[in-house]
Amino acid sequence: MTVLLLRLAGPLQSWGSAGRFVRRTTENAPTKSGVLGLLAAAEGRPRHSDLSDLAALRFGVRIDQPGARIRDFQTARHADTGTAKPLSERYYLCDAVFLAGVEGEVTLLRRLHQAVGAPRFLPYLGRRSCPPARPLLLPQSLTDQPLDTALRTAPWLASARFRVRGAPSDPPEGLDILIDCPPADLPDHTQRDHPISFSPHHRQYALRGVQALSTPQPAHDPTARLRPVPIPEGSTTSPDLAQDR
Repeated sequence: MTVLLLRLAGPLQSWGSAGRFVRRTTENAPTKSGVLGLLAAAEGRPRHSDLSDLAALRFGVRIDQPGARIRDFQTARHADTGTAKPLSERYYLCDAVFLAGVEGEVTLLRRLHQAVGAPRFLPYLGRRSCPPARPLLLPQSLTDQPLDTALRTAPWLASARFRVRGAPSDPPEGLDILIDCPPADLPDHTQRDHPISFSPHHRQYALRGVQALSTPQPAHDPTARLRPVPIPEGSTTSPDLAQDR
């Protein structure tokens, strides 16, 4: 099996799985239907085309930079009558960065890799108003590692401003990973974002089991940032510890 990794970074992203009518929400991370839709668009597939090969891919995403949730109000008028349409609320993730991955058969993944490099239709991050700000493909976008290993070990994609906070490793410990739950395991939660059809006349999505993982974290040591206090020569004071500030 082969894994295709994608960098999803932009000023705005919106990955809805339950928004309806005038309130369009976003999940905290890219959805499977959103990323597979991006891949289908890159290949130039019509909306009514068969998605079974893409839907069979195992999907996962790592949250490298969670961003901030913002709300936008939108108004619109009917093009012919000029009648005002209902005010709508739309939610976005601002300044977020994710590492998404799909795992499957090597021939299909290589074809998708080529399509993302030269897309037939413009890729976007959940909505057409959300174009990517960085290249989707990474220097090592194709890998033979298992999906969970690839997501745990790929370099951190956060922006330089976000990295100022500092991290002792790359990727840093504790990044959240959301991945398709194996059939034999119990999912941590379910999400209705497994695409069956993207047809504008009858979109269909099934429930998907999601497992929550994270990049490795070291064992907690409460004395890790303590150091010995220098003792003046000739002093009879016993050695002590002080916090390294």
